[in-house]
Amino acid sequence: SPFSVLGEIVVNEVNFVRKCIATDTSQYDLWGKLVCTNFKISFITDDPMPLQKFHYKNLLLGEHDVPLTCIEQIVTVNDTKRKQKVLGPNQKLKFNPTELIIYCKDFRIVRFRFDEAGPESAKKVCLAIAHYSQPTDLQLLFAFEYVGEIYHNPAKKVNGIDPGGGGGGIGNASGQQTPLFETYSDWDREIKRTGASEWRVCSVNEGYMISTCLPEYFVVPSSLADQDLKLYSYSFIGRRMPLWSWNHPNGSALVRMANIKDVLQQRRIDQRICNAITRSHPLRSDVYKSDLDKCLPNIQEIQAAHIKLKQLCVNEPFDETEEKWLSSLENTRWLEYIRAFLKHSAELVYMMECKHVSVVLQEEEGRDLSCLAASLIQVMLDPYFRTIVGFQSLIQKEWVMAGYQFLDRCNHLKRSDKESPLFLMFLDCVWQLLEQYPAAFEFSEVYLTILYDSARISLFGTFLFNCPHQRVKESTEFAISKNIQLGDEKGLRFPCVWDWSLQFTSRDRLLFHNPLYVGKSAPSVHNGALRTFKRSKKNYSSTLRGVPPALKNGIIGEQEFLPRRNSLILKLKPNFFQPVEGQSHNMEQYFRDWFAKPVDLHGVILPNLSGTQIKLWKLCYFRWVPEVQINHGGSITAFHRVSLLADEVDMLNRSLRQYKSNSSLQGPCSELDQSRMYFRANGLNDTSGAPDFLSSSFPFSPVGNLCRRSILGTPLSKFLSGAKIWLSTETLANED
Repeated sequence: SPFSVLGEIVVNEVNFVRKCIATDTSQYDLWGKLVCTNFKISFITDDPMPLQKFHYKNLLLGEHDVPLTCIEQIVTVNDTKRKQKVLGPNQKLKFNPTELIIYCKDFRIVRFRFDEAGPESAKKVCLAIAHYSQPTDLQLLFAFEYVGEIYHNPAKKVNGIDPGGGGGGIGNASGQQTPLFETYSDWDREIKRTGASEWRVCSVNEGYMISTCLPEYFVVPSSLADQDLKLYSYSFIGRRMPLWSWNHPNGSALVRMANIKDVLQQRRIDQRICNAITRSHPLRSDVYKSDLDKCLPNIQEIQAAHIKLKQLCVNEPFDETEEKWLSSLENTRWLEYIRAFLKHSAELVYMMECKHVSVVLQEEEGRDLSCLAASLIQVMLDPYFRTIVGFQSLIQKEWVMAGYQFLDRCNHLKRSDKESPLFLMFLDCVWQLLEQYPAAFEFSEVYLTILYDSARISLFGTFLFNCPHQRVKESTEFAISKNIQLGDEKGLRFPCVWDWSLQFTSRDRLLFHNPLYVGKSAPSVHNGALRTFKRSKKNYSSTLRGVPPALKNGIIGEQEFLPRRNSLILKLKPNFFQPVEGQSHNMEQYFRDWFAKPVDLHGVILPNLSGTQIKLWKLCYFRWVPEVQINHGGSITAFHRVSLLADEVDMLNRSLRQYKSNSSLQGPCSELDQSRMYFRANGLNDTSGAPDFLSSSFPFSPVGNLCRRSILGTPLSKFLSGAKIWLSTETLANED
């Protein structure tokens, strides 16, 4: 059965439905049944997918399925009456639809025709999809249904996994679990890992007694007593006291702080907090405060840029000239904002790394821009956060536990005034760094893309709530209403997104691994001796530094050779790019010096912000647009070749280790099973070509999502009229 997720029930269905694959012909259309459940919409067909050579399987979703929380807008059309309507949650539909177009949050467009279906059944299924994809209450999201079933039937588990666990779930060699930072001990371990000896775990918020939007445990300067913290908390917005994020080996700390609303007490409390942070620094260094609300784009600007980006990727015909399309891309301001976050984070890296000062990120509530800035700073400074488990722990610490409002910002309940894609912008910023320093990250861009998708599957508690307290409060209410005995537990335990085995097989999870990653002590054999792998300066200069950014008519202008051009001080639009006050010259010198040296992959990495270096993340934004796919092309072709090379190196290393230990117990079969690569070499000197199914959207398949030109690539003069009404909220035609 395609409905194998526990608690999933079929709400409505209609037979004899056509799924449209292209707008100019019906020859590729698929026939089947359209089903709405309380978790997803499903299209069940026996027809093989046309022109599709590969399907990356999600264990929770079939290849035609869309989770309800991923639906952005539902448009019903009646051809004969020339009517179309955007369906809200409780609206009536006065005409029988001949067509249904679903716009998804991940930029997919899915289109169904009801020419042969029963008109009433078609109408009912459209209304059911509109109703179930736009719930009015948090407890109506599918995760609650699922968890209710688990607690009533403890023997039933999806794929044998309990809800809740931290789950490395990626097949880490060490089997490491992702720390969730829900306990005292997780925070204590992080203090010890970063050597923050003058900081302590504070449990003053146990039971959310002080603030409902802070975690129960967090880290504060040792010199601040609990009673002082309780007293100061009343002066902060949301009673959000300062939160420690990370410590530099030189003693500088990274701290997040909400604004102080009590104007009379502001200076006194501010001074006390800063004094305590100074006392926690071994050099008693000053504190540098960065007001993020003043120097970064706000959440409304980021949302506006995202809507423009979506319209560009979904609506614009791709047969326009490249210059016009790139100009439209620039006008979205999305890449400009990416650059702003990377630049400001890099400047604060400089303050901690070179000036040896602690940095306080100040923001009105301290739970939006500071999530993004704090995370980026740590990715740039600490190689642990560039590993899979480290990156997951960073998201737990700086987003989930710090009270990033996933429910509102991801708009799971369709109350759009608070929507803003900050989490996507963070993943995009990390992708920019991964693109510039491919050997510095353990994870691949496929991992980042799937992580973004997972935020819109309403099964995981990780990305469902505005704060940890909301999970406890809402799930306790739900448990009482369903007669679930909680015992000593604080609220229900929801499945954790880091349990990747809920979604993918261990074989498919290998695509999360970056074949270029050089681990801290990747062994290499040199003249018969085992040595730690280090790169020489020569290895780096050509591959990782990037080429001069502007090649005009094949001639490089003289100014292109100046280090400043490749540095972080490149001036763009003035409103977001003021360097940190009074630090401009020294900072510029630091960036110049840094870019002049070979990169230490296990040290600091800094973004190159010159014009050509900040790019559009094509895999994420273009993967569902069939007309922009490159068959046998895209970055996956390099990924495939590098995977084969890395696999050959691993095979050689294993052979050498076996030879040295004179052990021949393990045969070649078990050796093959040890491969950490998705693409495996058939043996040494593997010269086989790339698989036929590789394309620039791999491992996703855009076939089955609407193609607005000929599926074989001929531009259409006109494409679907419904596509132009993306994000409209009004009824588009008078129904009477």
